[in-house]
Parts: sequence; structure tokens; C-alpha cells
Amino acid sequence: MEDYAGLNDIGAVVEADRAHVWHHLSQHKQYETVDPRVIVEGKGMRVWDARGKEHIDAVSGGVWTVNVGYGRERIANAVRDQLLKLNYFAGSAGSIPGAMFSKALTEKMPGLTRVYYNNSGSEANEKVYKMVRQIAHRHHGGRKWKILYRDRDYHGTTIAALATSGQDQRAMQYGPFPDGFVRVPHCLEYRKQWDVENYGQRAADAIEEVILREGPDTVGCLILEPVTAGGGVIVPPQGYWERVQDICKKYNILLAIDEVVCGVGRTGTWFGYQHYGIKPDFVTMAKGVASGYAAISCTVTTEAVFEMFKDDASDPLSYFRDISTFGGCTAGPAAALENMKIIEEEGLLQNTLAMGDYCLDRLRALMDKHKVIGDVRGKGLFLGAELVADRTTKEPMDEKRVQAVVADCMAQGVIIGATNRSLPGMNNTLCLSPALIATKDDIDEITTAIDGALTRVFG
Repeated sequence: MEDYAGLNDIGAVVEADRAHVWHHLSQHKQYETVDPRVIVEGKGMRVWDARGKEHIDAVSGGVWTVNVGYGRERIANAVRDQLLKLNYFAGSAGSIPGAMFSKALTEKMPGLTRVYYNNSGSEANEKVYKMVRQIAHRHHGGRKWKILYRDRDYHGTTIAALATSGQDQRAMQYGPFPDGFVRVPHCLEYRKQWDVENYGQRAADAIEEVILREGPDTVGCLILEPVTAGGGVIVPPQGYWERVQDICKKYNILLAIDEVVCGVGRTGTWFGYQHYGIKPDFVTMAKGVASGYAAISCTVTTEAVFEMFKDDASDPLSYFRDISTFGGCTAGPAAALENMKIIEEEGLLQNTLAMGDYCLDRLRALMDKHKVIGDVRGKGLFLGAELVADRTTKEPMDEKRVQAVVADCMAQGVIIGATNRSLPGMNNTLCLSPALIATKDDIDEITTAIDGALTRVFG
């Protein structure tokens, strides 16, 4: 690793950042007295900042994105070669990488056949909402226009996507929101809402109760994350998904699965929903599709959904009247093809399952040692440890102390995440999502840092 701290112009880079960059999810008052963090290089599981400090990245680029790790020359080369041949043409026409990736992708998704290219996860979900609304008008006389979403789930940052945010803090002050988006209860058994034996089925039954309250003929779609991400890394209880599928069939409700975080290997299968035998009508994805080497998202549908937009060619309104400008970029599918090949050739799905089990065991050992850990959970290399002030009452840990754990790990050179949603009913969960290439040594380094941070913060 080159010593970037010694470069003459690195101070100018930091000052340019301070003066002109508006960082995501950041209160900028702090940058009046401390330097903004500038990451300058990555290799494998590790990144280096502007001061030359090395970090092991346990959150894959900060937001669950760099699934195959940093510094993959073959992806960069594939993108370069494609850009020189054809960098862009609007999605009204096809491209070689767009066609070939759509084929490779749907081969991993039995029952789904059509890929609509977009630019971001928020946009991918927004397309689902537009498709559902258009289907309601064309095939249900304007009925079945409502879209159900789950408490704690998150589906993006546009105004319509925020209307389906199950995390109130993210949506506050951005309303009013469009009508027809209705919340259903979460399914986190650790914070039980019902005292029953078959909690998964009961949590799914709560969705049916909302459908009956709203009127089944008004509900067109249910959108869910297969494993809730920012709302606390929530793995649905046994029996949940089977009941959800039955409810959707019973009331003729389209099922959309948001795989923006879980998709392309994060949970140890190509897609998180594939752990549960679900047959969705829509699947959306972004982050890990190209591991951050190019911007790409996809809205994938069944042929039955696709057919509803071409049933009457004589009607000028009978097609999906939408465009995503940068859905026409060829770099995204070119990178995605190489990303998929790497996962297959290096056996990264199998590694994710093995290392996920190992990491979960390490977190459970930390739970035995530190009483501030109330629960650990996860699927593959997508894990969380919920911190509580009291194990008996499950009172959430103070957000500042959770952030102190994250900061201590950062000081040790280990980057972890945290949900830090301190509104009533939300939890404070340390989040881990290392690249799918993680080894036992990497997991040991990450969990040892958490152990030390918990000891220093809580004693």
C-alpha cells in the first residue's frame, strides 16, 4: 500500500472534500473541527484512508455493496473494454452486456424471466410501484392499487420509496407522501408483539388482518425484504414465509421481494428469498449486483407480469411508459457479468455459508461474555448483534454508546455498522456484512475488535 499520507496534494484533497462534498447521512458541523474521512484505496477486504491508515472493511463499502472485494482487475478491465466499444445507448434499444446479463441472471432465478435496468435500488423499487399502479388501472378497473410494506423494512430514498419506509426516522420531514402505501407489522420475534407458540405464522397472519381491514380488492402488492437490513438484520421466524405466500395467493396480491441488500450472494444463496421457497412476482436488486464497480439495479419480473403490459398493442397506453436514463449504461451489466463469474468460480456462495456460520458462532461467544448483547442473528455474511441496556426488559441501548462501540472499532482499524434507530420500537444493532471472500482470520479480527470495543465502552 502506497503511503498516501506522504503525498504532497493529499491535504488539498481533504480540503476540497471539506469545502465542496455533501456527504451522505452526515451532520457536517463536525467537519469544521475534524477532517472528513477520505478513502483512497481498497484491496480485498481492506481499505486505506487519506492518512494511510489500513482498515478491514466489515460492511462491504459501508452499505453492503462490495460483495467480491476491492481491486478486482477483471471487472475493471471488462468495464473498460465495454466502455470503449459502446458506453451507452438508451434502454429503448438493447446492448450485448444487457442481453447477456439478463440471461445469466434469470437462469439463477427460476420463474422470473424479464429484467428492467435501472440505476439504484430506490429506483428499482419505484418501478415496481409504477407497474403495480398501471396493472391496477389496466386490469382491475382502478382497484388493487394499494401497496403494503412492513415495519422496519426500508425500500429507498425517493418520495414514493420513503412512503414505504418502515423506519420512521428516515422518512421524517420529507412528507407529505403519496396515498395508498400501508404498513404491516414487523416479524422480529426477539421483540414479540404476540405471545404465541408459532410466532412466524402469527406475524404473517397480521398481514392478512391489514388486507382485510383495507379490503382485499384494494390491495395490489406486498413488498418485503427477505431479511430485513437496516431495521435490525431480522431473519423471519420459521413458518413466516410459507404463510405470506399463501396469503398473497388467496387474495391475488403480487409479491415483490426487495433484494437490494440480500441479493447476489450476501446470504449464501444467489438471492435471499431462495432460502424460503418463495415464488415472487417481482424481485429488485442493486448493491451487490456489480459489487460497486459500476452503477446498476434491476427490476426482475415473471412473464405473467410482463404480459400484462403487452396485451393490447392497439392501445397507446398498454406498455410500461417509463425510462431510466442510466439504465442504458453498458458498464453495469458488463461489471455484473464478471461479478457473477467470480462468485461462481471462487465458490463464494459456499464460503458465505461457512463463514456466516463461523461468524455467528463468534458473535454468540461474545454474547456469553458481554451482557449488553441481547440477541445475535443473521443469514450468511449478513449478521447483527443487538445491544440492550437490560437483557430482561430488552430496553434498547443508548444510541451514543452504540456509536462509541463503532468508533472504537474504527480506531482499531475495523469498520463495522450499526442501525442506530432510537425511535420507539426500533433497536440498536451492530451490523456486519463483510465481503463474500472473508476468511476465518478476517472474522477473528473483526469479532476481536468488537470484543475489545465492548469491554472499553461498557466495562
